Parts: sequence; C-alpha cells; structure tokens
Amino acid sequence: MARDLTPGTVHRRGRLRVYLGSAPGVGKTYRMLDEAHRRQDRGAEVVVGFIECHGRRFTEGLVDGLEVIPRTRRTYRDAEFEEMDLDAVLARRPAVVLVDELAHTNIPGGRNAKRWQDVEEILAAGIDVITTVNVQHLESLNDVVQKITGVPQRETVPDEVVRRADQIELVDMAPQALRRRMAHGNVYKAEKVDAALSNYFRVGNLTALRELALLWVAGRVDEGLRDYRAAHRIDRVWETRERVVVALTGGPEGETLIRRAARIADRTAGGDLLAVHVTRSDGLAGASSGALAQQRQLAESLGGSYHMVVGDDIPTALLAFARAHHATQLVLGTSRRGRINRFLTGPGTGQTTVDASEDIDVHMVTHEFTGRGRLPALGRRHSRRRTIAGYAAGLIVPLLLTLALSPFRSTLNLTTDALIFQLGVVVVALLGGALSALLAALIASVLLNYFFIPPLHTLTIDEANNIVALVVFATVALTVSTVVDHAGRLTSRAARATAEAETLSTLAGSVLRGADALPALLEKSRTAFGMESVALLDSLTGETIARTDAETGGADEAEGQESTEVAVGERAVLVLTGRRLPAADQRVLTAFAAHVAAALERDRLAVAAAEVEPIKAADRMRTALLAAVSHDLRTPLAAALASVGSLRSPDVEFSPEDQDELLATADESLVKLTRLVDNLLDMSRLQAGALTLHVAPTPLEDVLMRAVDSLPDPYAPIQPLDLDTAPPVLADPPLLERVLANVITNALRYNAPGAPVLVTASHHADQVEIRVIDRGPGIAPEDRDRVFLPFQRLGDTDNTTGVGLGLALSRGLAEAMGGSLEVEDTPGGGTTMLLTLPAAPETRIEEPRIALLERSTDR
Repeated sequence: MARDLTPGTVHRRGRLRVYLGSAPGVGKTYRMLDEAHRRQDRGAEVVVGFIECHGRRFTEGLVDGLEVIPRTRRTYRDAEFEEMDLDAVLARRPAVVLVDELAHTNIPGGRNAKRWQDVEEILAAGIDVITTVNVQHLESLNDVVQKITGVPQRETVPDEVVRRADQIELVDMAPQALRRRMAHGNVYKAEKVDAALSNYFRVGNLTALRELALLWVAGRVDEGLRDYRAAHRIDRVWETRERVVVALTGGPEGETLIRRAARIADRTAGGDLLAVHVTRSDGLAGASSGALAQQRQLAESLGGSYHMVVGDDIPTALLAFARAHHATQLVLGTSRRGRINRFLTGPGTGQTTVDASEDIDVHMVTHEFTGRGRLPALGRRHSRRRTIAGYAAGLIVPLLLTLALSPFRSTLNLTTDALIFQLGVVVVALLGGALSALLAALIASVLLNYFFIPPLHTLTIDEANNIVALVVFATVALTVSTVVDHAGRLTSRAARATAEAETLSTLAGSVLRGADALPALLEKSRTAFGMESVALLDSLTGETIARTDAETGGADEAEGQESTEVAVGERAVLVLTGRRLPAADQRVLTAFAAHVAAALERDRLAVAAAEVEPIKAADRMRTALLAAVSHDLRTPLAAALASVGSLRSPDVEFSPEDQDELLATADESLVKLTRLVDNLLDMSRLQAGALTLHVAPTPLEDVLMRAVDSLPDPYAPIQPLDLDTAPPVLADPPLLERVLANVITNALRYNAPGAPVLVTASHHADQVEIRVIDRGPGIAPEDRDRVFLPFQRLGDTDNTTGVGLGLALSRGLAEAMGGSLEVEDTPGGGTTMLLTLPAAPETRIEEPRIALLERSTDR
C-alpha cells in the first residue's frame, strides 16, 4: 500500500541507483528489472514508472509480476506519444519506482523538459529510484563519443546528476559478445542488424565506449575514496593505483629521471606520472629555465603532467605535494654535490626526503652527473639550522686552528698564522653569516694573541707592531666577513627573482597551452603556493566566479585555515586558503592576480567578439549575395525576358514549333530563377537564424518522390534502395525535400555517364542515415569541407549551372533539423553524401536491454 506522506511532513530524500551501460544492448533494463524482483521478494513496494521493452521477450517476462503505472499520452505536431505519468507516480508514492532511460527528452506538455528532472522530483518526494543510462549520454563525454562513433548524441544528462547517485553499477560486456547477441536478434530486429553491426556497433567503437565507461566509473570510485579519506582524516597513502612523482631540479639529469619514472608508472595500468619542480625562495643552484621547459615537454609527451610549487624546505615541499596527490612513489636523482659540499652542508635533499617519506617509496636514481656539482653558495639568507651551525663553527673553527697551528709555532711566523685564522673566519662567514663571523673573529683575535704573539700564554703584547698586526687582522676579518655576507644576500635576492621569473614563466606557458585560461590560472596558483583551495570572488556580491580545490578536500575542509586575499581588478578578489603565505611571496601572488585579471578581461572581450561575429558573417553573406545577383540572377532573367519579348513582338511571326520552344525557354529560365531565389532566401534566413521549422515524422519515400519531381530532369537515373524499410524521420518535409533535391542534383552533375545515382537508407540507434551515392571523380579529403562553403563548386570553373549554394544550403538545413551532412568515399570510386537525421520518436530504437547471462526460459 502507499506510504503515508502527509503535507508539511519533512521526509528523507529518496535514494538513487543507476545502472550505467557501456553501450546499447548490454542489459541495463534487464538488470534493473531483476533487482526490482529481488527487492519485491524482500517485501519492498516496487512499481514500474516507465520501461521500454521493444518487444524483447526476456525483458517483457521480467515486467510480469510488477505493478505498472499507466503512461500518459501527449499530442505533439499531430502525433501521439507516451510518456511517464509523473503525477501518477507521486500520487501512488511507492517505496521504489523504476524509471528507464534517464537521459530521455520529454515530449512537450509536461512540466519538465528532461526525464532526469522528473527523477529529481521523485527523489525529493522521498521515493527511491532505480534507473538506467548509457555512457554516451553523459554530458562530459558527448563530444568524445561523437568523435569515436560519428553519431551526435542529442539526449544527454549532466554528469553531476549521475555522480550524486547513492549507487552506480556498471553493466558491461565484451564487444564480441555484444555483437553475437545482436547477430542472434536479441537486440535489434533482423533487418536492422547488418546496418547496426557495420556502423555504430563496430568492434572499435564498442571497445572505446567500454573504456570510457570503465574510466568514468573508476573516477567516480576515486572520488568516493577521496571523500572517505578526507572525512576520516586519513593522511596515509593507500596504494590503490600507482602515482609516481619525479622531482626535477633543472639539472642535466632531469630527462633520465623522467624516463625512469615513466617506466615505473607504466608497469601498472592507469599509473599517473607527475613531474614537479620546487622553486625555493632563495633560488636553486644550477636550475635552468630552458632545461625545465624541455623536461616539461618530455614529461607531457610521456603522458604525465608538470607542476611547480614554492617552498623554502625542498624535502617538505616535495613530500607535501606527493601526499596531496596520493603519490605512491617518489623518484629523485642522486646528489650532484661533491664530497666537500656534502661535508660542509650535511645531508642533502635526497637523504632528508628518504628519512621523512614514511609510506611513500623513494627511488634514488644514479646518473652520470652524480658528484659533479659545484661548491655550495653558502652566503644566502640562512635557515635556523644553518644559523645555529654558523655560531657553532664560530666557536669551534678558531679552536681547531689553534690546535693545528700550535706545533708549528717555531716554523710559521705571525703573518702566516694570522692569514690562516682569517681564512677560517671567512669560511664561518660563508656558513653562518656576518654575526657568526664576528664571533669567530673575536675568538680568533684572543687566541692569536694568547698562543702566537709573545709573550705567550698571556694577553699582554710587548711590541707595537704586533698590536697593529692584531688590529689589522681583526679589521680585515670583519670587513671580509661583512662583504661576503652582503654578497650572499644580494645573490639570494637575485636567485629569488630568478625563481619568481621561472614560476611566472611556467604559469604563462600553462595558460597559453590551455584552452580555458581562468581554471588553469587558479590551479597553478593553488599548486605553486601549496594552498588547499583558490577561489575568485566577485568583490561586490561575494559570488564565486571560479574555484579550484586540492584533491584531498574542498570548501568544508578549508574552513578554519589561513587565507590570503589579493584584489583582481576593480570587481574581483582572489582568495587563497591553506597555509600562511610569507610576505616574500606576496609579490609573486600579485603577478598571478594580474594574470587572472587579464584572463577575465580576455573572456569579456571573447564574449564581445562572439556577439560581433554573427554580424560580420551576415555582412559577408550579404556581400556574396550581391555578387551572385550580378551574374547568376541576371542570366535566367535575361533569357526569360528575351523569350517573352520575342513572342510579343509584332514584327516577327513565329511558327507553332518556335512558339513552343520560346515558351519552354522562358519556363525553364523562370524555374531556374525561382529555385535560385529560394536558395538565396533560405541561405539568408539560415545565416540570420530566422528560418522557421515545422518538424514532424516524415516518410522518406514520399519526400524522395517529390524531390525527384522537382529536378530539372525528373527522368534522371535515380535508384532508391531500402527506403520502404526505413522509419520516418523527424524533419521539416519541404526543407528535407530541398536538401535531397540539392544533393541528388549535385550527384547527377558529377556522376559517371550511364550510371544511376543510388539513394539508400539505414536505421540504427536513434538515427536514420540516408546515403546519396554517385560514381563520379570523388572529392579529395582536403576539399571536403570547402564544398560546403557558399558560392563554391568543385574546381570553381563553371559559372553556368548556379552559384554553388546547393551543398552549403543543404548542410545548413540538415543541421537546423538536428541532423548532419557529411562526405564519404564510395567504395570503388565516387562520392557518397551521408545525410543523418533523427528517427521519429514512435519508431526510435532506444538503448536495448538484454541479459548478461543467456537464459533458456523466462523468469
């Protein structure tokens, strides 16, 4: 019985279960009905809201035993159609309702344009829904499927509607098995099987659709896993699939590392390759922007992606990036530093990364440049660890030099001792800066006086020149240390400017390579500064213009974190959420904001240009029309006027035969003139978007007969095939007649002498394909788009047969009716014009549903 859902009561939202098919015919509806019986056996109240069986006995057998809500009938353009009765479903209020074909477009007359909108209403009423959809109907894959199959999908459903489903189950089948089912007649009727197998259901098409479905579902599973990890605050890496991060320094070993990482990623299907370069605030010794650009191209050519992040601590930045992208392996090159460098600076990036990597596997890859680096540039702005090491060296180095020089007091003079101590002070300055060098100079002065200037082991100095030498030593040591430290700081500033320039250069390159600049800018801003999210907001209304989030979280996770704002022009603001942004990075962020402002302005100009383009096209069309009028309209008009004028002339008496000939000439010329004017007017209406369509189910045989009758030679050799078996198409009959007449006229013009023009029709999926086949010279691939341009003819040499509008007008009319007109080669030579139109709804073959397992008896 129906559930008691009284008005005003708050109910839970219904649960949605989607059976996603990799291709038509894999058995989605059968699986849905099987699930309905399973739930009904457990006591659930299940009804059928809408099911299409298409006469298949296995599917019809599963409908038996289920309550079916009667459909509603709607009249549209003098034809009746059946649709799901949404109000009846809501009034019945069952626990579960079955709704087939989620992407279906409703016949006008209901309150929703799409069936998925009906489903949203049902879910909002607290009713669970089980539905079906094919992967080719997902909005994000629409253009990809069209490129693969050549068939446009007009009925689509937004990806987000399917992604929000509580359960998504993939219904899959091997291409060869699906083709066998079709051959057995389990999908389409026998007369449609050959056309389907040779067109949409080719093995290549089915394999590609299967891969799309698997990848889409895998992405949905990955999203669910990320949400689960974020909800449970799981930071450990789960090795669900290999994600390999390769760290690049811009050094010559980069290409070796990228290729090694790519081989690691290729060992498992679906492995990801991510190349990352960490730009430090103090620069990176040996980093080359040219080398990084080449390494970026190599990584992208191997199927990977390139990223640049900013971080003062390179190991920490690398591991943070790797964990943010759920990396399972990290590839680094062995150090290019020499032994002296390693002794002075301690453990390098590789060793520090290994120590902190935890559950990420780190590969240290050897290369030919190992150990060939230069001495470190130690005079930069120092970290806390480096500063402490500098002070320790200021204490220890003078003591070590004292111990080392004491045995040689009898052989080395004071000048040599002072120079050696001064060298030690400079080394301390390089390591720890000016303050640590000052400490070393003071200690060295005391030790030099106490152990090396007579009288020994006392701070008393007897000779004046020794006092001068000690003062000069201390002064020189302090001066050199200050200069070294200042030079190091200047080097640090220059290196940071270089690092900022590299970051901005990478940013500009990413934007130039991408089709949509704004999302690319926001994503690069997020990864470059290591943020959780970046949002572009309208500064007046606060509305979000664009946003990008890290894979591990979203807007909810970003709450409570540090945020940084920077103005973008006068009406927008860029908000970065995550870590506290150092003041030194604000300058780079301002440059990013300038790029974002430029991208917004470019989008505005692009919209303005798009609005102007139709006006420019109309102007070009008007110019071409005037050029056509100058000759092609004048020729038949002049012939008609000459014939009529001759007949009316009192000076000449014509025989009955001459009169008939003149009248025939006038009639032929006026017919040409009428056809030409009609073409010109229709082309103008198409360009202006003012063409009125009256689409209705249209039988092909009737239209073809009228099209042939309208030809200049109604007895031309035209041979129709299989038109009687093709279903009606959704088209405007007069316009379809014009399309066929123009295409057939073009085929007759170029056809081989004595050969008939074939007109065939085939039906598969929800399309009807009409082919007009000639045996003429054919059209070169590079000319196939040009023949559809207005005022173009093959060769452009003959102006006596028209202005070249026929094919251009035919394609425009076909597209206006929701179809297409393309050129194919005729096997054996010639040209085939392929006209594709939608099948009329009452005869349209929707996605078939068959069992995954063959059963010999009905359920």
